[in-house]
Amino acid sequence: MNKFLNKFRKDEDGAVTVDWVVLTAAVVGLAVAAYAAIERGATDLTGQTETFLGEQTPGSIGE
Repeated sequence: MNKFLNKFRKDEDGAVTVDWVVLTAAVVGLAVAAYAAIERGATDLTGQTETFLGEQTPGSIGE
């Protein structure tokens, strides 16, 4: 039993898996943050465009 426990304690195969899980979680977190920032900017730009176009009257552009 001691031999098994010593071998299990020295085995580092699971450590690589933990590293990948942490790195993947970090990448997903950054992607979510980037998506939120892009969505907010796109929503603001869409609202500004809608406001601008709503204020225009036919034939007034280019005069």
